[in-house]
Amino acid sequence: MTGPSDHDGPRFYGRRRGRPLRAGRRELLEQLLPHLSVEPGDAPVDLDTLFGRRYAAYELEIGFGAGEHLAAQAAANPDRGFVGCEAFINGVARLLAHIEDGNIGNIRIWPDDARPLFARLPEAAFSRIHLLFPDPWPKARHAARRMISPEVLDVFARLLADGGELRVASDDQGYIRWTLRHLLTHPDFSWTAAGPNDWRRRPADWPPTRYEEKAVGKGIRPAYLRFRRRPRGAESP
Repeated sequence: MTGPSDHDGPRFYGRRRGRPLRAGRRELLEQLLPHLSVEPGDAPVDLDTLFGRRYAAYELEIGFGAGEHLAAQAAANPDRGFVGCEAFINGVARLLAHIEDGNIGNIRIWPDDARPLFARLPEAAFSRIHLLFPDPWPKARHAARRMISPEVLDVFARLLADGGELRVASDDQGYIRWTLRHLLTHPDFSWTAAGPNDWRRRPADWPPTRYEEKAVGKGIRPAYLRFRRRPRGAESP
């Protein structure tokens, strides 16, 4: 298997491996993943070259878990290229199974912490960024581990095209408040919600994840937050 290796950079908190993989999943990691992986290193990533063709638009999913959402989005939007990041190798193997079963050709994978990849991605390249049910790190002393931060939002603003959309979902009320506090004060983003149903109900073009379904099964209502990237050079209202 090829892919990113340990590197100097932001410290990663979280699991990289779970239960031992079945033989079929191991085979996917060894044989399919090398053909779909973003090459490790420091070189800038050209998305057209990465996919071997030019797509009408590109989307980025950070922490795709078991890959249900990413695979469903890619299958429903064959005219778009999708880059997915996930450090948990068992989740990567699950996504590869979705790709093989669905014969999906418009996904590329960074099987590692997403943050070292950010600087290599081109400016204004993505029409959407998805951050779905990230670890909320609920203890105050762990707040610095949360993906949403002023620094990362600056990165998202660089990567999104003007008018592009940042989608964030969480079932943790503390993380929802944290996300709103940071996004509502960031000059490059505006919240698209016009009323409660805009964040209480998952949009029709937003496939569910297993994690979400488990939360709903426990009676927990997730929030589905969408933020628009303001045009570059435009002043905040």
